[in-house]
Amino acid sequence: MANDDIWILGINMTKFGKHPDKDVVDLAAEAALAALADGGVTIHDMGVLAAGNLMGAAAGIGQQLQKQIGQTGIPVFNVANACATGATALRTVIMAIKAGECDMGLAVGVEKLSGAGMLGAGFGGAASDEWTPAGRYGAVSGFEGKLGTDMMPGVFAQVGMEYLHKHPYDGADFELFAGISAKNHFNSTMNPLAAIQKDMSVEQIMAEPMIAYPNTRAMCSANSDGAAAAVVVSGEKLRTLSKEQQKRAVKVSASILTSDPYQEACQILPDVNTLTRAAAKQAYELAGIGPEDLDLVELHDCFATAELVHYDNLMLCAEGNAVDFFLSGATTRSGKTPVNVSGGLESKGHPIAATGIANIWEICFHLRGEAGARQIEGAKVGLAHVIGLGSACGVHILEKSGL
Repeated sequence: MANDDIWILGINMTKFGKHPDKDVVDLAAEAALAALADGGVTIHDMGVLAAGNLMGAAAGIGQQLQKQIGQTGIPVFNVANACATGATALRTVIMAIKAGECDMGLAVGVEKLSGAGMLGAGFGGAASDEWTPAGRYGAVSGFEGKLGTDMMPGVFAQVGMEYLHKHPYDGADFELFAGISAKNHFNSTMNPLAAIQKDMSVEQIMAEPMIAYPNTRAMCSANSDGAAAAVVVSGEKLRTLSKEQQKRAVKVSASILTSDPYQEACQILPDVNTLTRAAAKQAYELAGIGPEDLDLVELHDCFATAELVHYDNLMLCAEGNAVDFFLSGATTRSGKTPVNVSGGLESKGHPIAATGIANIWEICFHLRGEAGARQIEGAKVGLAHVIGLGSACGVHILEKSGL
């Protein structure tokens, strides 16, 4: 029987950063066992496992993980979906429960990424002075450095500057984006699991090495190691568990995953806007709420420029009004819609496959009232967002338990 009532029963994440003494299986097992313990259940209660790992997508991380935490013969889905990998793993478990195949499942995302250097989308291939047909995307020529770039800092630098071109801002764009980054670095000082816990002023951020204007190093997400995991349960099963488990459970009011629709547009610069707006719209409709009902948001600030654009894409502000929204103080901890109180990807870190679940963990932490020094008081509804180029966008709306 299909089950439309879905909850997060247990959730956890490792500290993000450098873990030279642990491999992906070690990190995945740490997060998975912690999530199971947080939910008061064991691997024997799980009916499905979805495990995400992008850099080792062919390695069967789910089966490797089972050998560490328990081989119970359940279905395993190995997931790779760019920066939305973790959110996709979670959605895979949700869909299995909604389909009635099981009443409880485990989603895990893990990555070893520290020291990886600059990442690219990998579409264009190496640039060449000769126009030699080769491959689907390189049928004319490698375009890197000729027709834009597919290196991540450059892509999202262009995305941010394109937004300011369409919606002109009279102030200094460099200082604007540095201000967004400063907010997130300040927030990181209250998050012991963040890879970088350092308060930085706007001036310090602007003085950092330039990576792709206007993004300096401090405005870029930190490639790091880490894992996050979540136990998902049906509402029917949850009601058979203890009152404490019911009280700490967090309702998944919407789980949406979108990809790029066809449109006649630039084939070089990725469109991070259309699929994000579509995911947000569907999520609000499914949850029966609007952006004005959100108490906090964890969005995909892979770069400071991306955060500004996604204020608009997630409809946190009027269309075209992202700059004024930020400058009003709305996204600060004490603002109308606190954004990235975890420190965001710029400070917390971005182990790609883990990020989707880690963003959800932060929301759950606040809805449970367990966030300590960085607690958003009275938080009842939150939104978690991730986007990976290619493209895939995940949006989840979560609500405090009323059980």
